[in-house]
Amino acid sequence: MRAVVGLLLLLLGLCGSGAQGEAGGLGEVAETNQNTDPKHAAEESTKQTTKQTYPDIWTELRALRDMVVELNVHVELLQRENSVQATELTSLGTRLTATENKTSDLEKENAVQATELVSLESRLTSSESKTSDLEKENAEKPKVAFYTGLTDAGNLGPYNTDTTLKYSKVFTNIGNAYNPSTGFFTAPVKGVYNLQLTVFGYSAGYTAVYVYKNNQRIMYNLERVDNDGVHEYFTKSLVLELTAGDVIRLVLPSGRSIYDDYGNFSTFSGSLLFTL
Repeated sequence: MRAVVGLLLLLLGLCGSGAQGEAGGLGEVAETNQNTDPKHAAEESTKQTTKQTYPDIWTELRALRDMVVELNVHVELLQRENSVQATELTSLGTRLTATENKTSDLEKENAVQATELVSLESRLTSSESKTSDLEKENAEKPKVAFYTGLTDAGNLGPYNTDTTLKYSKVFTNIGNAYNPSTGFFTAPVKGVYNLQLTVFGYSAGYTAVYVYKNNQRIMYNLERVDNDGVHEYFTKSLVLELTAGDVIRLVLPSGRSIYDDYGNFSTFSGSLLFTL
């Protein structure tokens, strides 16, 4: 652009020199008119033709000047537009960088959440597995529990011989380990069992009970009942290790009595604590 402007200035300078020549030429024309030499007339005609071209050059130079001015204006407009575009481009670059940073942060956060989710899923799977194992263990573990009352007949005994007590009122018999027809509790599995018994005496004399494991007597309890209107009773608890098939039964000794009715004063109960 600067080269174009320089060229135009050079042309303007040349045109200025041409204008001065034109003015000088006019004087010469006057002198030529006085000279009637044909040769001089032809030369003067050529000069006149050349001088007539100078006004056209000025017109073209003015047009070129206007074009240069218009180009300068256009260039300034382009420079401003480029500046605005550069500013907008810088702003877009800044926004893009910020968006990329946010995206990176979100990707990191999602990665952390994904890791935590995998950990939770692993813990849940482990917990479900343990729960399943416990459920299987509980399902396989035998459930044994019973609670019985002796009779509604009132007083039993005294008898001449030892008599196995048949607790006929069965309230609970989970696992069916107690048989009311025989009065036997039979351990279904090897384990530790908790057994309880309550004996009530109503008639004067003695109330008593034996506890047998198979054919072995392992407990004897006795309580005197006086004829003073005060009834006597006792409660005992046993924790026994039993093998599958072991039998527990309660026996009323000969010459002793026991009482029970709808009040369930005399009871026998037990449950499996844990297997072995």
